[in-house]
Amino acid sequence: MKSFFKRRLVLARLAALFALPLLTLRRAHAQSEALDAMVAKITGGAPLRSGRVKLEIPVLADNGNSVSLRVAVDSPMTPASYVKSIHLIAPKNPRPNVAAFFFGVGAGRAQISTRIRLSGSQGVLAIAALSDGSFWSATAEVAVTVSACWDAS
Repeated sequence: MKSFFKRRLVLARLAALFALPLLTLRRAHAQSEALDAMVAKITGGAPLRSGRVKLEIPVLADNGNSVSLRVAVDSPMTPASYVKSIHLIAPKNPRPNVAAFFFGVGAGRAQISTRIRLSGSQGVLAIAALSDGSFWSATAEVAVTVSACWDAS
C-alpha cells in the first residue's frame, strides 16, 4: 500500500514539473499582451519605431528602490519639430507606467534624468512622442539584486 502512495507522489511531482514551463509561458504571454496594451494606449495604435531615443540605465542595480536613468531624444526642438512627451514603462512593476514627462517647443532639449523604483530584474521601455505624430523608443535590460515595489503603492 505504501508503494502505491509513493508512486502517486512521484507521478504528481512529475506532472507539476512538466506543467511549470507552461505556466511560465502563459504568464510571459499575459505580460506581453499587457505591455502591448500600454504601448497602444500611449501611441493610439501608431507604429513604434526604434531609434532617436537614448536610454541610459545601469545594467546592474544593487537596490530596486532607486535606479537612476537618463533619457535623451534626438530632436531640434523647433516649432516645426519637437518632442511632446517621454513615457517610462517598467512592465514587471505593480504600476508599470512609471512616469510621463511633457515638453513644449521652449524646452530647449528633450532629456530627463531621474530615479525610478523597479520590482525586480526587467526591461525598461522609454517612448518619445514627437510633434509630427511619430513615436520612437528604446529599451534597456536591468538586473536588480534587491527588489522594490512589494505592493501596489
